[in-house]
Amino acid sequence: MLACCCSLLGVTAFAQKNEWKDPNVNEVNRAPMHTNYFAFETEDAALKGCKESSVNFMTLNGTWKFNWVKDADARPTDFYQVGFNDKGWANMPVPGIWELNGFGDPIYVNVGYAWRNQFKNNPPEVPVENNHVGSYRREIVIPADWKGKEIFAHFGSVTSNMYLWVNGQYVGYSEDSKLEAEFNLTKYLKPGKNLIAYQTFRWCDGTYLEDQDFLRLCGVGRDCYLYTRNPKYIQDIRVTPDLDAQYKDATLNVSVNLKGSGVVDVKLLDKQGNSVATTTLKGSGKVSADIAVSNPLKWTAEMPNLYTLVATLKEGNKELEVIPVKVGFRKIELKNSQILVNGQPVLFKGADRHEMDPDGGYEVSRERMLQDIKVMKEYNLNAVRTCHY
Repeated sequence: MLACCCSLLGVTAFAQKNEWKDPNVNEVNRAPMHTNYFAFETEDAALKGCKESSVNFMTLNGTWKFNWVKDADARPTDFYQVGFNDKGWANMPVPGIWELNGFGDPIYVNVGYAWRNQFKNNPPEVPVENNHVGSYRREIVIPADWKGKEIFAHFGSVTSNMYLWVNGQYVGYSEDSKLEAEFNLTKYLKPGKNLIAYQTFRWCDGTYLEDQDFLRLCGVGRDCYLYTRNPKYIQDIRVTPDLDAQYKDATLNVSVNLKGSGVVDVKLLDKQGNSVATTTLKGSGKVSADIAVSNPLKWTAEMPNLYTLVATLKEGNKELEVIPVKVGFRKIELKNSQILVNGQPVLFKGADRHEMDPDGGYEVSRERMLQDIKVMKEYNLNAVRTCHY
């Protein structure tokens, strides 16, 4: 028993090292990056396209217990333990920005770093003083019908980094403020209640790559959730359309990266739901195929015609998962110093759009995005330069 306890203490004591100031470490145990998609349980669910209604989905958005410290060396180091008492902690919404919920102040800097009044740049070193650290805790209950499946956590955008624990066990680390971080939690979870805990720093070595004309904030800017996969699943899917020299007929390359072996039925549906092209991918690892599409409707900024590609992973006659991907057919070229879209010259009328909401900061709702797009279209804009992804 004593040996077991010592072993556990050894794992947890050294879980958090100096990853936050080591440029050689960008992630620990993070799942591989992939294109933006969600795997549904049936084709009907996939065509509806609402992941929140899927049996494979469970939100982590909502209220978390939260602790904030001004200086990094004052951060709690045992908060992730199951028996830790967090009754005196505050509440923090996820998504949610610290400075807009009473913790710290926003800093606006055009050129330079937010620590410039207190710390001389010395990459990869970042300040300890005024390097705020937020610690989060929340209990969840895993659905009983998720037994036997792979369970992943998706954190949409955490600034500037995150260390993650589940049930007192160290899971991993991630940087990249505007990229999602995903972790396979299967071996860390248990039936019934589970504790998820994570910690994020205001500044880490990656902050040296984030010197923009921007309001500097901290916290969680995008949705967080759990999702399940079968032991065999599509790890990544990439769809690349191309038009012929006459901008009439198209070729659609579909490439998937399979975890395990399987058969993937692929079909392309038009706006009315009619199938216009099909193919089947078989094998393991990376497999791909080209699909010929006769005279599809073309995509332009004025007429953004879209098709839906449906990729269904099967094991025998059983559907394991279904992934929908929106597809637009266009060809962009540079000829004689002129940019052409589908062979037609285009005058770019664009705007520089920061990921910023007047109320939520980095947390930008779908409704606000649509409002921004509507305003831009009303002013005849056809291009957007996005500063944060």
